[in-house]
Amino acid sequence: MRRLAYALAGLAALSLLCWWAIGPDWRRLLANPPADNQVLFWSLAQRDAGFRMLDRMPLVIEARVIEASASPRPLKLGPPLPLDLDPDLDAYFKQSRHASAVVLHKGAVRLERYGLGFSQRGRWTSFSVAKSLTSTLVGAAIKDGAIGGLEDPVSKYVKGLEGSAYDDVTVEQLLTMTSGVAWNEDYDDPASDVAQFGKHVAKDGLPNLISYMRRLPRAHPPGEVWNYSTGETNLVGYLVSEATNRPLAEYLSEKIWAPYGMQQDASWLLNADGAEISGCCVQAATRDFARFGQFILEGGVIDGASILPEGWLERATTERVDLRRKGRGYGYQWWTYADGAFAARGIFGQGIYIDPKRDLVVALNSNWRTALGIQDGERMGRERFYRAVVEAIDKESAQNAER
Repeated sequence: MRRLAYALAGLAALSLLCWWAIGPDWRRLLANPPADNQVLFWSLAQRDAGFRMLDRMPLVIEARVIEASASPRPLKLGPPLPLDLDPDLDAYFKQSRHASAVVLHKGAVRLERYGLGFSQRGRWTSFSVAKSLTSTLVGAAIKDGAIGGLEDPVSKYVKGLEGSAYDDVTVEQLLTMTSGVAWNEDYDDPASDVAQFGKHVAKDGLPNLISYMRRLPRAHPPGEVWNYSTGETNLVGYLVSEATNRPLAEYLSEKIWAPYGMQQDASWLLNADGAEISGCCVQAATRDFARFGQFILEGGVIDGASILPEGWLERATTERVDLRRKGRGYGYQWWTYADGAFAARGIFGQGIYIDPKRDLVVALNSNWRTALGIQDGERMGRERFYRAVVEAIDKESAQNAER
């Protein structure tokens, strides 16, 4: 009996040791595991755990590695940037449920903060911030000669779209989300296109994505109406992959992630066809998201030469579509501001804000209570944080000018 008691005690101790050995990320996830890969409908606790490790959940979703640099680009530290926030920065961070924030001014780290148990060593998912990475790869593919130009029809590169509503849609219209093809991006509706297209199983011999997108009807003539569509950015990524004849993660690593000097390997989640979900879901360190913003701020230049066509970034990051939202517009998968700033945005509070006039980059990762952050004011809180950073930089510049 005593031996049995000792054995049970030993087993309990071993179980406890194993529980702690798997690490805090897995412990968070196993405490409330998601049943499927429908991230939009996970609980808050599941998202808190899952957003930092989507690429480590092979039973839920697969991922492909984006290899980093063997010689990472150092980020020098500048003086701390004092922000005028009400409530203060600590309270704001908790209120907005931010996992991380990195602010670069003139290439130096002026603010770096983490929350939700996340850290500098971890990787957080980008959601639609990936759209801006995907559009940048279109520019790289044009520079490489793999894509002929923005006026080319999409069906030239994506076989299976012939005869569909996309037959008359150009690459540029995909980039600006003005294809005119019907699409429902309602994150709260399980029957919407954005919730359903990833579950579609093709019965026509085509990849699942192409099979789903080709059946969508036309709602407007091409080029006339803007309609936000993650499905179309997935088509953009598929187009780049077909044109360059390589996986998107590999092309991103080859063109930007490794040569620019990203410090950590990143990953790109894959759909059921084994292709990157290019409208979403790059997992990376927040510092590397900030480095990507710096790469864009510096004109897409690596080793003295731009990897993008001349004038690409000027077109991509300025208003191509007037959204009629108080000076806000849309470029090539970038959201634009009237003052010349622009941003990559993702649901649940992901963002890269770039202000060329101020030599400024802000990278944010979060887990808002809702996808769009409207109900609890988190979306406006993100804009308020950007404004607070801008105001702090302007105040500092004015004080320096007086000296």
